[in-house]
Amino acid sequence: MGKGLIAAAVVAALCGCTTAKGGFCAVASPLRLSGKAVETLSDEEARALLAHNRKGEKLCGWRP
Repeated sequence: MGKGLIAAAVVAALCGCTTAKGGFCAVASPLRLSGKAVETLSDEEARALLAHNRKGEKLCGWRP
């Protein structure tokens, strides 16, 4: 039951993100972590963070 509730919350949050006005550049910002936080990331988390920041560089002109 708990996993189903968590999955429903994630789906609801994602649906909410797709209806935000103004697009990605209006609602997103670069993700910057301390060196200590970076050391604790899993490979999957690091890939997701990098993909987010690269998308922002391409679409919004973010600088590293």
